[in-house]
Amino acid sequence: MPTRYLTADEVRDAERASGDLLANGTLMRRAAHGVAQAVVGELNRTGGCYGRSVGVVVGAGDNGGDALFAAAELARRGVAAHAVLLAADKAHPAGLRAFRAAGGRVDDALPAGLDAVIDGVVGIGGRGPLRPAAAAVFAGLDPETIVVAVDLPSGVDADTGEVHTPSVRADVTVTFGFPRRAHLLAAPRCGRVVVIDIGIGDPVEPAVRQLISYSDAEIDWPVPGPADDKYTQGVVGVIAGSHRYPGAAILASGAAVTATSGMTRYVGSAHAEVVSHFPEVVAAPDLADAGRVQAWVVGPGMGTDAAATALLRTVLDSDLPVLVDADALTIVSNEPGLVAGRAAPTLLTPHAGEFARLTGSEVGADRVSAVADLAARWGVTVLLKGRITLVADPSGRVAGNDAGSSWAATAGAGDVLAGIAGSLLAAGRSPQEAGAWAARVHAHAALLASRGAPIGASALLAALRPAIREFATGRTAAETPTPPR
Repeated sequence: MPTRYLTADEVRDAERASGDLLANGTLMRRAAHGVAQAVVGELNRTGGCYGRSVGVVVGAGDNGGDALFAAAELARRGVAAHAVLLAADKAHPAGLRAFRAAGGRVDDALPAGLDAVIDGVVGIGGRGPLRPAAAAVFAGLDPETIVVAVDLPSGVDADTGEVHTPSVRADVTVTFGFPRRAHLLAAPRCGRVVVIDIGIGDPVEPAVRQLISYSDAEIDWPVPGPADDKYTQGVVGVIAGSHRYPGAAILASGAAVTATSGMTRYVGSAHAEVVSHFPEVVAAPDLADAGRVQAWVVGPGMGTDAAATALLRTVLDSDLPVLVDADALTIVSNEPGLVAGRAAPTLLTPHAGEFARLTGSEVGADRVSAVADLAARWGVTVLLKGRITLVADPSGRVAGNDAGSSWAATAGAGDVLAGIAGSLLAAGRSPQEAGAWAARVHAHAALLASRGAPIGASALLAALRPAIREFATGRTAAETPTPPR
């Protein structure tokens, strides 16, 4: 099953449902032990625990209590523990007693040279940026000091993932029971996320929308079976580019060819250029000569004039799945009725600027709500591009993918993404699966291509086949390069 990411209210409801485990402090003790074990794991990577030094930055409430109890456990293991209390009169009383009893020291400032620091400033109820006192503590840390956040890095909104300035950037975030939305939406700020089972029950299904992500093992990439032929595997049609600007046509068609073993048809004035790069593409200058397809990709570099609008209208009037991208999105922004309420599967793939043109307003900090609202209002699936790509269907289910890097932020990369997703639509995948899976393999191809250096879309396309091979054989976890932070 896909991983579900909870809102702060869903987390609180699940904790309250645990009854006595919450009331008698069992959940806090288990949480604190999980934090301590995460710190131990980090210290063990570089020489063990005994004689090392750890700091803890403590705010008010239970988050600070988790941090203090964790630091107390570390102190009992021979770690020198230092705490800065940002609100001494509001520090968790039992946690502070345990910390002092274990030999922990309360200081006005953290000493230099700490091996790790625990962020216990605010939890899922925190709002806005770090206050000046907390910001000063984290700004003064040595660059090599490991930062372990309790639940969330302070200064990051739990539900929207908005990263305020200033905020904590964690190397490791330890959370409890279930991941929070911010762990996906603000993944670059959270570092490695460790989820600790503390005994809270399954949350209630959300009434409006839910945020999920697919693991690599859940991406069932279409591969040919014994009874398949080129038609049963999906025939995708691509309308993109032009004779004058053939790049989008070549990239989108090449991605479609690479992503499945079916057939790719191309329609447009760049037909000769496309065939010169990919002779297996069946190309025609006009839609009337295209032949039958099972899904369309329309928009990259096609223009926005009257002829392009008429072509888009004809494609959308069909009962076939259609992916709408780039110039076609510009046309739709002027004529929303072209897609709103369309009965056949429809996938829109805007970046933030295109999204603003479609809706008349900026995406804003709450990207999940923005993309889900557009999908529900128009009755389509919407893929909002970004480092964290979101794919919302009309039911309110939002799939998210963390690219792990921003190497795919290069001209033409969106054309490649469109070709991949369109081929998956033609192979019978739902618009949300097509968008989410395409985003995942697209990001992996960018990592394989970059190896830590900038790339262009041609290099990304060249890396698509090995990326898909790894998904199809289940080897991505072992072979994925570590992205730069």
